[in-house]
Amino acid sequence: MSNRLGELLVRQKLISLQQLRSAQDEQQKSGDSLGYALAKMGFISDEEITDFLSQQYRVQSIDLSEYEIDAEVTKMVSQEVCMRHKIIPVSRAGSSLIVAMADPSNLHAIDDIKFLTGYNVEPVVASEGAISAAIERNYAAPEISYDDIMDGFDEDDIEVAVEEDLDGLDLERASEDAPVVRLCNAILLNAIKKGASDIHIEPYEKNLRVRYRIDGVLAQEMTPPVKLKNAIASRIKIMSSLDIAERRLPQDGRIKLKLGKGREMDFRVSVLPCIWGEKIVLRLLDKSNLQLDMRKLGFGEEALAHFKDAIHQPYGMVLVTGPTGSGKTTTLYSALSDLNDVETNISTAEDPVEYNLMGINQVQQHEDIGLNFAASLRSFLRQDPDIIMVGEIRDFETGEIAVKASLTGHLVLSTLHTNDAPSTITRLLNMGIEPFLVTASVNLILAQRLARRICADCKGEVDVEREALEDVGFTAEQIEGATICKGRGCRTCGDTGYKGRVALYEVMPFTENLKNRVLEGANTAQLKVAMIRGGVDSLRMAGIKKVLEGMTTIDEVLRVTAADSVMHD
Repeated sequence: MSNRLGELLVRQKLISLQQLRSAQDEQQKSGDSLGYALAKMGFISDEEITDFLSQQYRVQSIDLSEYEIDAEVTKMVSQEVCMRHKIIPVSRAGSSLIVAMADPSNLHAIDDIKFLTGYNVEPVVASEGAISAAIERNYAAPEISYDDIMDGFDEDDIEVAVEEDLDGLDLERASEDAPVVRLCNAILLNAIKKGASDIHIEPYEKNLRVRYRIDGVLAQEMTPPVKLKNAIASRIKIMSSLDIAERRLPQDGRIKLKLGKGREMDFRVSVLPCIWGEKIVLRLLDKSNLQLDMRKLGFGEEALAHFKDAIHQPYGMVLVTGPTGSGKTTTLYSALSDLNDVETNISTAEDPVEYNLMGINQVQQHEDIGLNFAASLRSFLRQDPDIIMVGEIRDFETGEIAVKASLTGHLVLSTLHTNDAPSTITRLLNMGIEPFLVTASVNLILAQRLARRICADCKGEVDVEREALEDVGFTAEQIEGATICKGRGCRTCGDTGYKGRVALYEVMPFTENLKNRVLEGANTAQLKVAMIRGGVDSLRMAGIKKVLEGMTTIDEVLRVTAADSVMHD
């Protein structure tokens, strides 16, 4: 059906021929269906494909995310059959079985289900992504029981004696003990299942703690026996091809897990020697969850228009700022994805390269051999570039080369660690870059934070006093008729009241007025006043809008944004 679907979508002008060819190339590489590839690349939404198929085959469409499927119905068709045919049984009515299908013209699948169940099949259409999510939800594997894993341990066998006496062979033997392998696998797989972004394995004097960062907040997951700390550390090191005998120096590595169905998960591993052993932090890099569609990242319409306008300029700098873990990389990758075409040469200097992007030349930095951002930038300028991305501007040398590149016909994208958009200008000036160079080179500065999203399953209205809203920064107009929501806590969100995250953006185009204020020597506070008076929402104002839209809570906005000081010149 793939080729026919592509032809029909082009004929209906829902996608272009160029987009179809790009999606077919991606499909060949990933093994995904064409519809899934088109949606993943942001050329068309799942909803548009579903509506199109519904009209084309004259069958009803269904939103599986809002549909509760009875366990008795899912027992009628195995998970293997569902995954093979991209289908899921939805409900039973008399002698008919209603089945959600990504391809309602697949007669082989319909015959197969009819034969297996003895029921007549009535197809309804749903997107492949929604069907995969529904299969995962309704055919979920049982929770990995920590107690079951620990039953396999005989602690006497794993006694690791005095640390100084350990050699590489002892460590390797301990790390290959079957329960240790199972425990490490359970830690990694549970993190994937729970949607964690980071895993922290921390040894202390009398205990060992494993924590997951879920939606930006750390929570304790388990406390294995402290005697296992060296065995666990060694197992993780073996998995990430690190030196298991080296326990005095920090090490960095990478683990690639193959999860079936063509899905891969990368873990970025950092090992740090502490006084009671080695602390290990693993960052989960799930390319299938990388959201490259800027419309879905959380931009407001006006902010997105400003951002797109800036990244489509022929030259200049676009800077993204925010703390670690605020989504800067995702925003930059979404911009690069939007700019990536066969006519454009894009090079990136990253430390580390988090996701591999087809069509973009990505360079991993190695400080120990002199390959840093400044050295990479110099090399890029000899490689006939159109667009350059620098992972971070940390010093004058990198900043100076980036500014010069942006003034000589190149578009430069980069990040800085500052609190908000106006303070980024001050940071560049403090590095030693001249004010006239900053005003000539910068197109736009974007500051961002990630706030936790209210869980849709337990969302409800709450009463908040007017004074409390005023203290947060709500205007009198916003308070009138405002509906404030909060999650009560349920099984879906692990009783936190939050599920997923939403980005808050402060998008500051570098207007003539702001440039003049910089040349006049304005400080950060004065630049912020000028920015807000120019119609730009601050991070706090963006957060308040997300509260009014029912996406997040006041507590989250207070957690991730600072109050706007009283505006004065």
